[in-house]
Amino acid sequence: MNLGQWIEIGRMDELGRLDTPVHRLDARAKVITTLGFIVVVMSFPRYDVSALMPFFIYPFVLIAQGRIPPGYILRKILLAAPFALVIGMFNPLLDHQTVARIGGWDISGGWLSFASIMLRFVLTVSAALALIACTGIHRLGAGLERMCVPRVFVVQLLFLYRYLFVVADEGARMMRSLELRSSGPQSLRLRVYGSLVGHLLLRSMNRADRVYRAMVARGFSSVGGSASGGDGEIRGLHRDSFRWTDWAFTGGWTAFFVLARMWNLADALGRMLAGGGS
Repeated sequence: MNLGQWIEIGRMDELGRLDTPVHRLDARAKVITTLGFIVVVMSFPRYDVSALMPFFIYPFVLIAQGRIPPGYILRKILLAAPFALVIGMFNPLLDHQTVARIGGWDISGGWLSFASIMLRFVLTVSAALALIACTGIHRLGAGLERMCVPRVFVVQLLFLYRYLFVVADEGARMMRSLELRSSGPQSLRLRVYGSLVGHLLLRSMNRADRVYRAMVARGFSSVGGSASGGDGEIRGLHRDSFRWTDWAFTGGWTAFFVLARMWNLADALGRMLAGGGS
């Protein structure tokens, strides 16, 4: 992993610390709204494509108002796109029934369901990435805990996110050291990478033990009332409160999602423009 890749990994933390109207919203408002968005998007029938298009407004607004670079979100989406492609790539081969006709071309149900899968993937992943980028992982964890999500789950989520960077940094230093001691990456064999993974596991376990001892020394413990005096809580500097702007954000977007689910807004807009043009 080179320096550019490392900077790309840590970019989400930098974006979460921006000060924009979207960042200042309570984390719970954004979590509830995004979960509602994902549920509504996934509830559409498999052949609905045009009805999904208005839902792009939500992630676009979050990205624009949160000053999130669109290219950064796009790179993350492309990174995960092969998983969605694997899920939907066989649909055109299995479903040959013609369900639509566009400009003299017969469109089978398989191609429509494939397009629907890819659209849902882009919508849900972009909304989730925008949520994290506009909230920050620590405020997101605090919001989840205040929504009565079990503390052990929230703490494990925060640890997983934080120490992915630690393991990635350790692996990057090991790879640089290995490449400097060899004639280049091309000369490294599979068994060398196997040994590298084993050493990375041992180093990670050693680092985890040192981190745990440091946390206990600072009063953190997974068991309340322990000898260390810790209560297992990760404390933040800010504690958000639900204000009228959060209610307006959640209520306004929820109303839009319900409206777009009940009526095909893209189709209605197309008919309106066609009628106006004629």
